[in-house]
Amino acid sequence: MAGLSIWHVLIFAIVVILLFGTSKLKNIGKDVGGAVKDFKKSVREDDQDPKLLEHENTAQEVRTESKAQQNS
Repeated sequence: MAGLSIWHVLIFAIVVILLFGTSKLKNIGKDVGGAVKDFKKSVREDDQDPKLLEHENTAQEVRTESKAQQNS
């Protein structure tokens, strides 16, 4: 691993745990996990949003009509 051994990783982990403490690291992990979960949920909801789909269909119809007028 490009100069990093398992000992380097273990020493880094121990230093981080000593600096922040396990409870603070647990809270940070929980906050980050919740943020990722909410982000994924909002992305899924945007994909299924009927207003967004209606807007995309309208925009596509307008492009099709303008192409038809240009061809005439």
